[in-house]
Amino acid sequence: MQKNKKWIFRFLALWLCIIGVTQSAAYAAKDKPRIRILATGGTIAGAQKSQTDYGYKSGAFNVDDLINAVPTLKEIATISGEQIANIGSQDMNDEIWLKLAKRINEVLKSGDYDGVVVTHGTDTMEETAFFLNLVVKSDKPVVLVGSMRPATAVSADGPSNLYNAVATAANPDTKGRGVLVVMNDEIHTARNVEKTNTTNVETFRSPERGPAGLVNTGKISWFEPSMKRHTVKSEFNVDKEDALPRVDIIYAYSNMNGDLIEAAAKAGAKGLVIAGVGDGNMSQSALASLQNLANKGVLVVRSTRLPTGMVLRNNEVDDDKMGFVASGEFNPEKSRVLAMLALTKTKDPKKVQEMFNLY
Repeated sequence: MQKNKKWIFRFLALWLCIIGVTQSAAYAAKDKPRIRILATGGTIAGAQKSQTDYGYKSGAFNVDDLINAVPTLKEIATISGEQIANIGSQDMNDEIWLKLAKRINEVLKSGDYDGVVVTHGTDTMEETAFFLNLVVKSDKPVVLVGSMRPATAVSADGPSNLYNAVATAANPDTKGRGVLVVMNDEIHTARNVEKTNTTNVETFRSPERGPAGLVNTGKISWFEPSMKRHTVKSEFNVDKEDALPRVDIIYAYSNMNGDLIEAAAKAGAKGLVIAGVGDGNMSQSALASLQNLANKGVLVVRSTRLPTGMVLRNNEVDDDKMGFVASGEFNPEKSRVLAMLALTKTKDPKKVQEMFNLY
């Protein structure tokens, strides 16, 4: 009998120990930020035939492969993932944008997650980030991340970038800063960031305002937050949208005429962004074509093909008279994104100009 009691006590002690360890692990997991990774493909999931090949195939790996490649992610957050798409970002489109935006809003609204990381190709990352910055309806962190070297490359930058992106999304100070892009140990706001080099790992920069912060091995130093409208303060909502208005970009050049401008309108463009010379300028024949279309209700936005500088309203073109919108700081790509969303609200160029000033 005495021997049986000893075994019972030992069993109870062991059982309590197991329960305690299990509960401690559960509490530890609960205390960690819960980050959902939404994968869309890109170079970060790319593979070469061999490490000496310059070319590679985007989207060769899935979200679980990316997570498993960085085992230390589990030390800073509770990680889970899902595949939204698996493409090179040159093939990013409105359909995937809407799917991604709706899914992010669902994830963050559910209360099951503290932030979202989106893995993305770099070619159109700044456009996707800015689109999400205008339509995500949460102040929880949303961070886009990619890489300039495929996953199979020597010194691939994807794992480090992903670790820093998760660390940024898991950081409580990231809340309320809008959608961010993390690349090469830097944090950029979606509004300001641009891809500036074809292949270098330091390609993402914010030419006018600088980065929002620095992140190295998960340690963050923040700079000044953006005061422009975004996310929860944005008036745009795509949760019930199945498509977006077509807006085309036309590149300005010497000896430009109005043929491509007219062709874009005939093809169905509801808005046109001109990547103008200098301060958003273009030839007289191009101006005449644009004014004609603006009079017919096509939204016209003047941006610039130059890498830095603002397109000022009524500077060399009479925007008030012609019914144009001046893009301000926005490059042609981001001008197009904002124009598309503006057209879901209004075609009035004066109201659209107010949006360009606010966002």
